[in-house]
Amino acid sequence: MMKASAKLLPALVLAVVMTGCGDQRVLEKLGFSQTSSYDIADHDLTEFAVSIPRAEPQAQTKREVLSAVAPSGKEARIKLARQTNLLLVSGQLRNTLFSVAIARNGMEKLLDTLVRDPSVSPRLKISIVNGNAKKLLEKEYKQHPVTGKYIDGLLEKEAIGRTIPLTTLYSFTRDLYDDGIDPVAPVLKDEGDHIKIDGIGLFRDDRYMTKIPPSEGLVFAFLRGSFKQGEVSVHLTEEKNSAKSAIMFSSILSRRSVKVRRDASGTPSIHYHIKMKGAVLEYTGNASLAEDSEREQIERQVAKELTRRGEAIIKHMQQNRVDSLGMGIAVRNRMSYAAWKKLNWPEVYPEVKATCSFNVLINNIGKVE
Repeated sequence: MMKASAKLLPALVLAVVMTGCGDQRVLEKLGFSQTSSYDIADHDLTEFAVSIPRAEPQAQTKREVLSAVAPSGKEARIKLARQTNLLLVSGQLRNTLFSVAIARNGMEKLLDTLVRDPSVSPRLKISIVNGNAKKLLEKEYKQHPVTGKYIDGLLEKEAIGRTIPLTTLYSFTRDLYDDGIDPVAPVLKDEGDHIKIDGIGLFRDDRYMTKIPPSEGLVFAFLRGSFKQGEVSVHLTEEKNSAKSAIMFSSILSRRSVKVRRDASGTPSIHYHIKMKGAVLEYTGNASLAEDSEREQIERQVAKELTRRGEAIIKHMQQNRVDSLGMGIAVRNRMSYAAWKKLNWPEVYPEVKATCSFNVLINNIGKVE
């Protein structure tokens, strides 16, 4: 028995070694796609592009951008592979950019290809480009030699400040297939020597319909859910002399609650109430924040202005028939499944009475006063 085991051992070792050799991937020979883009091409085709960092010391540039026109992503991948000496892999894909033109036509089929690929992470960031996505990806920005990393850092930083939602492949497809909410995605735009956040794109199903301007990003975040951190600027009119002033809050703590009511006919109404606490980073008015009565007056003015801005966002979404806040989820959770299906939410949603209100508390006025 011992002799038989001794004879089998070398054979087993050889089998393991040969198995490992069959799937060897040398790092220098791999093309790690970090950012991809999608644009409309002629004849109902799509132009695909990928950005690949170059690891060779003799490389002229720090990255390589490949592009191909094809009817599907996998066919484009074959065409892209013919343009480089590297073996293309998707395991390091961090961002994918869709032009507004592609997004208006619908993104479901393109996203389905990504979801089916086991090498693509569900944390892949989804963004919309106001313009040509490939041109933005190809462009060299003087202060940022690798455009893909520049975009990735920009999205991460803005999401931390709550000015945009951090939209991933998972979150976008989750909201796409949920019948009580529509997806959202940040919008990027080339501004010559830099890339800027151009707003928050709002979708109806898989189609881009409209956007929220970047200045309203944090107000949208207030309505979308509770959070910590962020900065918001509010313009006010002083009640004493009608002078204009501005106040900037930082270190924000926000808590959102949602109330759903139904009238006698069963039609729902929704109210968002947001409690916001924050430290005053800047104030240009004449009131004394150290005085309780004047500080409370400013708090009421800020709450009134944020309520106005919040209801303007809600109205804009309803006019464009995009349920980006998930009002449908709030309504659905308070009724039976049969009643929800009978309601026909896409038709009811634009007519639903939806309101919001803010309660503001200044919890720090700084060292000046």
